Amino acid sequence: MAGAAGPPLRIGALGEHHLAPGRYVYTGSARRHPRARLERHLGLRPRRLRWHVDYLLTHPDCQVVDVCLVAIEECALNARQGGRIAIPGFGASDCQAGCGAHLRYLGAGVAPLAGG
Repeated sequence: MAGAAGPPLRIGALGEHHLAPGRYVYTGSARRHPRARLERHLGLRPRRLRWHVDYLLTHPDCQVVDVCLVAIEECALNARQGGRIAIPGFGASDCQAGCGAHLRYLGAGVAPLAGG
């Protein structure tokens, strides 16, 4: 995300948030039809704002720099990422592991960990 002075990120019921500049990692599951889900989220298919990540990906300062498909369960992968929770509850509405959020702030210029 670019500077925090940019437009706020409005995320459905989570409200408005400003994100600090830097790298973020989002972990999500697409157990069924992962390719179609990724194409949808990356704007290659029409979408309406349904999931938290949809709101993030439509923000003008958001840039996807990498996508990884891994066989690790999303909460286990999320725990391996480090960083800090960016927005409490983001992507974790149905989380049973108590992750707090599936969007983590890694800092400026920090690459996310590999999933495998």
